Amino acid sequence: MAKAENQSFVSIFLVVGLSDAEEPQLSLFLVFLCIYLITVVGNLVILSVISADHRLHTPMYFFLANLSIIDIIFSSTTVPKLLFILVTAKKAMSFSDCVTQLSFFQFFVVAECYLLAIMAYDRYVAICFPLNYTLIMSREVRFRMVIACWVCGLVNSVVQAISISCLDFCGPNKVDHFFCDVTPLFKLSCSSTRLSEAIFLIVVVVAGMGPLTFILVTYGRIIAAVMKISTSKGRVKTFSTCASHFIVVALYYGSGIFSYIWPSSTYAMDKDVKVVAVLYTIMTPMLNPIIYSLRNREVKRALKKILRGKKIK
Repeated sequence: MAKAENQSFVSIFLVVGLSDAEEPQLSLFLVFLCIYLITVVGNLVILSVISADHRLHTPMYFFLANLSIIDIIFSSTTVPKLLFILVTAKKAMSFSDCVTQLSFFQFFVVAECYLLAIMAYDRYVAICFPLNYTLIMSREVRFRMVIACWVCGLVNSVVQAISISCLDFCGPNKVDHFFCDVTPLFKLSCSSTRLSEAIFLIVVVVAGMGPLTFILVTYGRIIAAVMKISTSKGRVKTFSTCASHFIVVALYYGSGIFSYIWPSSTYAMDKDVKVVAVLYTIMTPMLNPIIYSLRNREVKRALKKILRGKKIK
């Protein structure tokens, strides 16, 4: 059916934020500002510690450093705009800015999915093939793995941006979220979203459920290998090397699955979806450096030396 000639198209979106409040929310602004600062500082500390201590120049910490980089930028795609909304109550965002935010978000959410899978594989090789670990996880191999993560994120970013840009928006312009994401934008389109939704479903399966399945299978093999260790002390020590990563995976995928698998028909009405989205887009990047530093003796030891002003050899 041809569109009417006088039909207007939306060029400005109103990002609702965490609520429909029309006045500044200074208390929430301070809370999320603190979270954002902790996220940036915490991940920068992890990067500094890994860079300063040559004993941490191993595959596991190389991947952890990349996770910190992703978390800093990932958080920066959503939190600054949310802070602006909370302190000014100005919710307008141009279509181009909305698509830009969405593309950056999709870039880093997929890159982190694949990076978490690679980190699981790293632990699998370290535990199941310790004698060949250095050979298997060589410098060249781990660099290629990380580059593949970033490339997958970039491809997804471009595909999602093109998919959304091809849709028409000519009706309501309120994005019922605190950032521009795929699902709320689908609801605002006045054109058919079948192709775009199919593309998004493929991304969820390939870039989301694919790495998660790989992680679960990998941890299944790790558990099987650990259970063969004769002493309970040895089993606990080996399990502890995977605990931090498993907690991060559980937080990230648990909240992410809830947000994207939740029935789309209830999306606009269910505030729990926003709360869970806060968990995986804002809270998880803040918790990652805390989880890894609190549960990792090597990181804590290097950090203590830095704080005491001792030179790390």
